[in-house]
Amino acid sequence: MLGGIGHHAGMSCRIDFVLFPGFQQLDLAGPMAVFEVARLARPGSYTWRLVASGPPAVRSSAGVDWPVRPLPRRLDDVDLVMVIGGDGVDAACRDARLIGWLQRAGRAGVRMASICSGSLVLAAAGLLDHRTATTHWSRSRQFARDHPAVRLQPDRIYVREPASRSRSQRLPEVWTSAGMTAGIDLCLALVAHDHGEDLAREAARQLVVERRRPGGQSQFSPLLELQRPEGRFGALLDHVRSQLQQDHRVDELAARVCMSPRHFARCFRSETGATPAHAVERLRVEAARAALEGGQPSVQRIAQDCGFGSTERMRRSFQRLLGRPPAAFRKASA
Repeated sequence: MLGGIGHHAGMSCRIDFVLFPGFQQLDLAGPMAVFEVARLARPGSYTWRLVASGPPAVRSSAGVDWPVRPLPRRLDDVDLVMVIGGDGVDAACRDARLIGWLQRAGRAGVRMASICSGSLVLAAAGLLDHRTATTHWSRSRQFARDHPAVRLQPDRIYVREPASRSRSQRLPEVWTSAGMTAGIDLCLALVAHDHGEDLAREAARQLVVERRRPGGQSQFSPLLELQRPEGRFGALLDHVRSQLQQDHRVDELAARVCMSPRHFARCFRSETGATPAHAVERLRVEAARAALEGGQPSVQRIAQDCGFGSTERMRRSFQRLLGRPPAAFRKASA
Protein backbone atom coordinates (compact mmCIF):
# COMPACT_ATOMS: atom_id res chain seq x y z
CA MET A 1 0.00 0.00 0.00
CA LEU A 2 1.32 3.46 -0.90
CA GLY A 3 2.83 5.77 1.71
CA GLY A 4 0.27 7.71 3.77
CA ILE A 5 -2.68 5.59 2.59
CA GLY A 6 -2.05 2.76 5.03
CA HIS A 7 -1.22 4.99 8.02
CA HIS A 8 -3.77 4.84 10.82
CA ALA A 9 -3.91 6.35 14.28
CA GLY A 10 -1.77 4.45 16.78
CA MET A 11 0.64 2.98 14.22
CA SER A 12 4.24 4.04 13.72
CA CYS A 13 4.59 7.14 11.56
CA ARG A 14 7.61 7.35 9.22
CA ILE A 15 8.60 10.93 8.46
CA ASP A 16 10.73 12.46 5.70
CA PHE A 17 11.95 15.93 6.73
CA VAL A 18 12.61 17.79 3.47
CA LEU A 19 15.53 20.24 3.63
CA PHE A 20 16.93 22.72 1.11
CA PRO A 21 19.95 25.08 1.15
CA GLY A 22 19.24 27.97 3.49
CA PHE A 23 16.66 26.15 5.63
CA GLN A 24 16.04 27.42 9.17
CA GLN A 25 17.41 25.03 11.80
CA LEU A 26 14.74 25.86 14.40
CA ASP A 27 12.06 24.88 11.87
CA LEU A 28 13.62 21.41 11.93
CA ALA A 29 14.73 21.18 15.57
CA GLY A 30 11.34 22.07 17.09
CA PRO A 31 9.30 19.44 15.23
CA MET A 32 12.04 16.84 15.61
CA ALA A 33 12.06 17.42 19.37
CA VAL A 34 8.29 16.85 19.55
CA PHE A 35 8.54 13.52 17.75
CA GLU A 36 11.62 12.54 19.77
CA VAL A 37 9.91 12.96 23.14
CA ALA A 38 6.79 11.25 21.80
CA ARG A 39 8.95 8.30 20.73
CA LEU A 40 10.63 8.17 24.15
CA ALA A 41 7.23 8.01 25.82
CA ARG A 42 5.86 5.52 23.28
CA PRO A 43 8.68 3.60 21.53
CA GLY A 44 8.18 3.12 17.82
CA SER A 45 5.59 5.87 17.46
CA TYR A 46 7.79 7.92 15.11
CA THR A 47 10.85 7.40 12.96
CA TRP A 48 12.42 9.88 10.56
CA ARG A 49 15.15 10.71 8.09
CA LEU A 50 16.42 13.90 6.47
CA VAL A 51 16.06 14.10 2.68
CA ALA A 52 16.85 16.65 -0.01
CA SER A 53 17.21 16.93 -3.77
CA GLY A 54 20.92 17.68 -3.39
CA PRO A 55 22.72 15.25 -1.03
CA PRO A 56 25.04 14.37 0.67
CA ALA A 57 24.73 17.55 2.79
CA VAL A 58 22.56 20.65 2.95
CA ARG A 59 23.76 23.88 4.56
CA SER A 60 21.33 25.69 6.86
CA SER A 61 20.98 29.48 7.03
CA ALA A 62 23.18 29.30 10.15
CA GLY A 63 26.02 27.84 8.05
CA VAL A 64 25.84 24.31 9.46
CA ASP A 65 25.95 21.34 7.07
CA TRP A 66 23.35 18.63 7.71
CA PRO A 67 23.77 15.15 6.19
CA VAL A 68 20.79 14.13 4.08
CA ARG A 69 19.62 11.25 1.93
CA PRO A 70 18.38 11.59 -1.66
CA LEU A 71 14.67 12.04 -2.24
CA PRO A 72 13.41 8.43 -2.12
CA ARG A 73 12.20 6.81 -5.30
CA ARG A 74 9.82 4.54 -3.42
CA LEU A 75 7.01 6.08 -1.40
CA ASP A 76 5.73 2.98 0.36
CA ASP A 77 7.97 3.56 3.37
CA VAL A 78 6.97 7.14 4.20
CA ASP A 79 3.80 8.26 5.98
CA LEU A 80 4.47 11.98 6.34
CA VAL A 81 6.48 14.44 4.26
CA MET A 82 7.33 17.59 6.22
CA VAL A 83 8.87 20.53 4.30
CA ILE A 84 11.01 22.78 6.48
CA GLY A 85 11.03 26.56 5.92
CA GLY A 86 13.76 29.18 5.78
CA ASP A 87 15.33 31.95 3.72
CA GLY A 88 16.20 29.51 0.93
CA VAL A 89 12.55 28.79 0.23
CA ASP A 90 12.37 30.88 -2.96
CA ALA A 91 15.10 28.85 -4.63
CA ALA A 92 13.47 25.66 -3.34
CA CYS A 93 10.23 26.64 -5.08
CA ARG A 94 12.20 26.64 -8.37
CA ASP A 95 13.83 23.25 -7.72
CA ALA A 96 12.19 21.13 -10.42
CA ARG A 97 13.39 17.85 -8.93
CA LEU A 98 11.96 18.69 -5.49
CA ILE A 99 8.67 20.03 -6.87
CA GLY A 100 8.21 16.97 -9.09
CA TRP A 101 8.90 14.61 -6.17
CA LEU A 102 6.36 16.39 -3.96
CA GLN A 103 3.76 16.20 -6.72
CA ARG A 104 4.38 12.47 -7.07
CA ALA A 105 4.10 11.99 -3.32
CA GLY A 106 0.86 13.96 -3.32
CA ARG A 107 -0.61 11.82 -6.09
CA ALA A 108 0.35 8.74 -4.05
CA GLY A 109 -1.67 10.05 -1.12
CA VAL A 110 1.25 10.67 1.24
CA ARG A 111 0.32 12.99 4.09
CA MET A 112 2.00 16.40 3.75
CA ALA A 113 3.05 19.11 6.20
CA SER A 114 5.10 22.28 6.20
CA ILE A 115 6.77 24.44 8.80
CA CYS A 116 6.82 28.23 8.49
CA SER A 117 7.54 29.36 4.90
CA GLY A 118 7.80 25.74 3.76
CA SER A 119 4.14 26.08 2.78
CA LEU A 120 5.33 28.10 -0.23
CA VAL A 121 7.03 24.96 -1.55
CA LEU A 122 3.84 22.93 -1.16
CA ALA A 123 1.95 25.70 -2.92
CA ALA A 124 4.51 25.76 -5.76
CA ALA A 125 3.85 22.03 -6.21
CA GLY A 126 0.11 22.74 -6.55
CA LEU A 127 -0.73 20.78 -3.40
CA LEU A 128 -2.61 23.67 -1.78
CA ASP A 129 -4.74 24.90 -4.70
CA HIS A 130 -8.36 25.53 -3.61
CA ARG A 131 -7.44 24.47 -0.09
CA THR A 132 -6.90 26.34 3.18
CA ALA A 133 -3.36 27.01 4.41
CA THR A 134 -1.22 29.37 6.44
CA THR A 135 2.37 30.59 6.38
CA HIS A 136 4.71 32.88 8.32
CA TRP A 137 3.18 36.37 8.59
CA SER A 138 6.15 37.97 6.80
CA ARG A 139 5.45 35.83 3.72
CA SER A 140 1.67 36.41 3.61
CA ARG A 141 1.68 39.06 0.89
CA GLN A 142 4.07 37.05 -1.27
CA PHE A 143 1.98 33.93 -0.76
CA ALA A 144 -1.30 35.64 -1.64
CA ARG A 145 0.27 37.24 -4.74
CA ASP A 146 1.95 34.10 -6.06
CA HIS A 147 -0.76 31.57 -5.15
CA PRO A 148 -4.20 33.21 -5.45
CA ALA A 149 -5.88 29.79 -5.76
CA VAL A 150 -4.97 28.98 -2.13
CA ARG A 151 -7.36 30.03 0.64
CA LEU A 152 -4.69 31.69 2.79
CA GLN A 153 -5.49 32.28 6.47
CA PRO A 154 -2.60 34.52 7.57
CA ASP A 155 -3.61 34.71 11.24
CA ARG A 156 -3.73 30.97 11.90
CA ILE A 157 -0.95 29.20 13.81
CA TYR A 158 -1.59 25.99 11.89
CA VAL A 159 -4.19 24.57 9.52
CA ARG A 160 -5.16 20.98 8.78
CA GLU A 161 -6.76 20.14 5.43
CA PRO A 162 -8.19 16.59 5.50
CA ALA A 163 -7.66 14.23 2.58
CA SER A 164 -10.32 14.53 -0.10
CA ARG A 165 -11.04 13.50 -3.64
CA SER A 166 -11.89 15.76 -6.56
CA ARG A 167 -13.29 14.61 -9.88
CA SER A 168 -9.83 14.24 -11.37
CA GLN A 169 -7.53 13.41 -8.46
CA ARG A 170 -7.08 12.34 -4.87
CA LEU A 171 -5.91 15.16 -2.59
CA PRO A 172 -3.66 14.25 0.35
CA GLU A 173 -4.08 15.42 3.92
CA VAL A 174 -2.02 18.60 4.37
CA TRP A 175 -0.95 20.44 7.51
CA THR A 176 0.65 23.92 7.31
CA SER A 177 2.04 26.04 10.15
CA ALA A 178 3.00 29.67 10.63
CA GLY A 179 6.23 30.84 12.29
CA MET A 180 9.06 28.72 13.64
CA THR A 181 7.62 27.92 17.06
CA ALA A 182 4.18 27.36 15.51
CA GLY A 183 5.73 24.22 14.02
CA ILE A 184 5.81 22.83 17.56
CA ASP A 185 2.07 23.53 17.91
CA LEU A 186 1.43 21.75 14.62
CA CYS A 187 3.50 18.70 15.58
CA LEU A 188 1.83 18.40 18.98
CA ALA A 189 -1.50 18.40 17.13
CA LEU A 190 -0.16 15.71 14.80
CA VAL A 191 0.87 13.58 17.80
CA ALA A 192 -2.62 13.98 19.29
CA HIS A 193 -4.17 13.06 15.93
CA ASP A 194 -1.95 9.99 15.49
CA HIS A 195 -1.63 8.64 19.02
CA GLY A 196 -4.07 10.47 21.26
CA GLU A 197 -4.22 13.53 23.46
CA ASP A 198 -2.42 11.89 26.39
CA LEU A 199 0.79 11.43 24.41
CA ALA A 200 0.58 15.00 23.05
CA ARG A 201 0.21 16.38 26.59
CA GLU A 202 3.16 14.29 27.77
CA ALA A 203 5.31 15.58 24.91
CA ALA A 204 4.33 19.17 25.70
CA ARG A 205 5.11 18.64 29.39
CA GLN A 206 8.57 17.28 28.61
CA LEU A 207 9.28 20.23 26.30
CA VAL A 208 7.85 22.70 28.85
CA VAL A 209 5.51 24.24 26.29
CA GLU A 210 1.76 24.76 26.20
CA ARG A 211 -0.21 21.93 24.65
CA ARG A 212 -2.54 24.57 23.25
CA ARG A 213 -1.00 28.01 23.20
CA PRO A 214 -2.92 30.74 25.07
CA GLY A 215 -4.33 33.07 22.46
CA GLY A 216 -5.40 30.15 20.28
CA GLN A 217 -5.00 30.07 16.54
CA SER A 218 -3.53 33.52 15.98
CA GLN A 219 -0.06 34.66 15.03
CA PHE A 220 1.37 38.16 14.66
CA SER A 221 -0.99 40.27 12.60
CA PRO A 222 0.35 41.00 9.10
CA LEU A 223 -1.76 44.16 9.13
CA LEU A 224 0.77 45.76 11.44
CA GLU A 225 3.21 45.69 8.53
CA LEU A 226 0.93 48.13 6.69
CA GLN A 227 1.71 50.88 9.16
CA ARG A 228 4.93 51.48 7.24
CA PRO A 229 4.83 54.60 5.03
CA GLU A 230 5.17 52.74 1.74
CA GLY A 231 2.16 50.49 2.42
CA ARG A 232 -0.30 50.99 -0.42
CA PHE A 233 -3.36 50.84 1.82
CA GLY A 234 -1.80 52.29 4.96
CA ALA A 235 -3.84 55.52 4.81
CA LEU A 236 -7.04 53.55 4.22
CA LEU A 237 -6.39 51.35 7.25
CA ASP A 238 -5.62 54.43 9.32
CA HIS A 239 -9.06 55.74 8.32
CA VAL A 240 -10.72 52.46 9.33
CA ARG A 241 -8.78 52.45 12.61
CA SER A 242 -10.02 55.97 13.44
CA GLN A 243 -13.64 55.24 12.43
CA LEU A 244 -14.27 51.70 13.67
CA GLN A 245 -17.97 52.36 14.32
CA GLN A 246 -18.64 52.83 10.60
CA ASP A 247 -19.80 49.95 8.40
CA HIS A 248 -16.71 49.84 6.12
CA ARG A 249 -18.21 47.76 3.32
CA VAL A 250 -16.01 46.84 0.39
CA ASP A 251 -17.69 49.28 -2.00
CA GLU A 252 -17.19 52.17 0.46
CA LEU A 253 -13.53 51.30 1.00
CA ALA A 254 -12.99 50.88 -2.75
CA ALA A 255 -14.50 54.29 -3.46
CA ARG A 256 -12.17 55.89 -0.92
CA VAL A 257 -9.13 54.66 -2.90
CA CYS A 258 -10.79 55.26 -6.30
CA MET A 259 -11.00 51.60 -7.35
CA SER A 260 -13.77 49.30 -8.42
CA PRO A 261 -14.84 46.94 -5.60
CA ARG A 262 -13.56 43.86 -7.44
CA HIS A 263 -10.18 45.37 -8.34
CA PHE A 264 -9.78 46.78 -4.83
CA ALA A 265 -10.55 43.44 -3.15
CA ARG A 266 -8.04 41.67 -5.39
CA CYS A 267 -5.27 44.25 -4.86
CA PHE A 268 -5.90 44.45 -1.11
CA ARG A 269 -5.64 40.69 -0.66
CA SER A 270 -2.53 40.55 -2.83
CA GLU A 271 -0.75 43.11 -0.63
CA THR A 272 -1.99 42.11 2.82
CA GLY A 273 -2.84 38.41 2.49
CA ALA A 274 -6.27 39.20 3.96
CA THR A 275 -9.67 40.17 2.59
CA PRO A 276 -10.96 43.68 3.35
CA ALA A 277 -13.63 42.23 5.67
CA HIS A 278 -11.02 40.26 7.58
CA ALA A 279 -8.79 43.33 7.88
CA VAL A 280 -11.61 45.41 9.34
CA GLU A 281 -12.48 42.63 11.78
CA ARG A 282 -8.83 42.30 12.81
CA LEU A 283 -8.48 46.04 13.45
CA ARG A 284 -11.64 45.98 15.56
CA VAL A 285 -10.36 43.04 17.60
CA GLU A 286 -6.98 44.72 18.14
CA ALA A 287 -8.66 47.93 19.33
CA ALA A 288 -11.07 46.05 21.61
CA ARG A 289 -8.27 43.96 23.08
CA ALA A 290 -6.26 47.10 23.87
CA ALA A 291 -9.31 48.64 25.55
CA LEU A 292 -9.92 45.53 27.65
CA GLU A 293 -6.29 45.29 28.71
CA GLY A 294 -6.33 49.01 29.46
CA GLY A 295 -9.08 48.49 32.03
CA GLN A 296 -12.09 50.09 30.33
CA PRO A 297 -15.03 48.97 32.47
CA SER A 298 -17.89 48.34 30.04
CA VAL A 299 -17.60 45.44 27.58
CA GLN A 300 -20.81 46.62 25.91
CA ARG A 301 -19.35 50.11 25.40
CA ILE A 302 -16.15 48.63 23.95
CA ALA A 303 -18.20 46.51 21.54
CA GLN A 304 -20.09 49.61 20.38
CA ASP A 305 -17.01 51.84 20.12
CA CYS A 306 -15.09 49.24 18.09
CA GLY A 307 -17.91 48.66 15.63
CA PHE A 308 -19.03 45.16 16.61
CA GLY A 309 -22.58 46.27 17.37
CA SER A 310 -23.06 43.67 20.12
CA THR A 311 -21.00 41.88 22.75
CA GLU A 312 -21.92 38.51 21.21
CA ARG A 313 -20.53 39.51 17.83
CA MET A 314 -17.35 40.74 19.55
CA ARG A 315 -17.08 37.46 21.46
CA ARG A 316 -17.30 35.44 18.24
CA SER A 317 -14.59 37.55 16.60
CA PHE A 318 -12.28 37.14 19.61
CA GLN A 319 -12.78 33.38 19.60
CA ARG A 320 -12.13 33.16 15.88
CA LEU A 321 -9.01 35.35 15.78
CA LEU A 322 -7.51 35.07 19.27
CA GLY A 323 -8.89 31.75 20.49
CA ARG A 324 -10.18 33.28 23.76
CA PRO A 325 -13.24 35.34 24.78
CA PRO A 326 -12.95 39.05 25.64
CA ALA A 327 -13.24 38.28 29.35
CA ALA A 328 -9.91 36.41 29.26
CA PHE A 329 -8.09 39.61 28.37
CA ARG A 330 -9.76 41.55 31.16
CA LYS A 331 -8.63 38.85 33.62
CA ALA A 332 -5.11 38.91 32.25
CA SER A 333 -4.82 42.60 33.00
CA ALA A 334 -6.34 42.37 36.48
